[in-house]
Amino acid sequence: MTAARPRTIQQLFDLRGKTALVTGGSRGLGLQLAQALGEAGAKLILSSRKAEDLVAATAELKSQGLDVDWIAADCSKEADICALADEATKRLGHVDILVNNAGAAWGAPAEDHPLDAWDKVMNLNVRGYFILSQHIAKHSMIARRTGRIINLASIAGLGGNPKGMNTIAYNTSKGAVVNFTRALACEWGQYNITVNAICPGFFPSRMTMGTLKAMGEEALAAHAPLGRLGDDEDLKGLCVLYASDAGKHITGQWLAVDGGVSVVTGG
Repeated sequence: MTAARPRTIQQLFDLRGKTALVTGGSRGLGLQLAQALGEAGAKLILSSRKAEDLVAATAELKSQGLDVDWIAADCSKEADICALADEATKRLGHVDILVNNAGAAWGAPAEDHPLDAWDKVMNLNVRGYFILSQHIAKHSMIARRTGRIINLASIAGLGGNPKGMNTIAYNTSKGAVVNFTRALACEWGQYNITVNAICPGFFPSRMTMGTLKAMGEEALAAHAPLGRLGDDEDLKGLCVLYASDAGKHITGQWLAVDGGVSVVTGG
């Protein structure tokens, strides 16, 4: 009996025939990740709260020849999350790749941080990830004994922040995402589901606009050994690695994509 020929690196990274659901996928980092998965061959569904943003993002990706659809949902609401999971599974047949990216941040000194803002951040950034992961796994991955879950964390979840950047709830939530990733990987490895996290550093986006303006892009870039902020390409390779068979033996891991900032700060 002839042994199977090892797959080429192009075949290992190929996502043709795979399906992906990306939350917070209408702009910023989520749209970049969706584009990467689509370019690698995956059939996509994007989700965010605002239909008009999703229409624009879907049109942009379709103009590039990608197979993409959208579903509006608020991932801070359990009913919306369950409806999103059910509709995505119905449209795609099953979900091979789940990217948990929808998130919120709030800036305030810890001693004055509003409790309702704390709850808002934790509800979306942690509880929302759990509910959607649980629903997709139960209805689309466990029985099929395959799946890829990619969680967007942050280097903010690895330690503290530069002086003046007061985001205690966000930091706490992203630290929780890192350990959520580890714990879930341990539980669901038996089903051949990998669970990994991406920890971006400073990337220009709507969420970071205020921080970049207040602290200065040049000042923040200077914290990184590479001397720059992240760009539109820097998360794509890691996302496809985690999603594809090239990363099939990687689970429970996080990787900082931050130009080296976390090395300097000891994160």
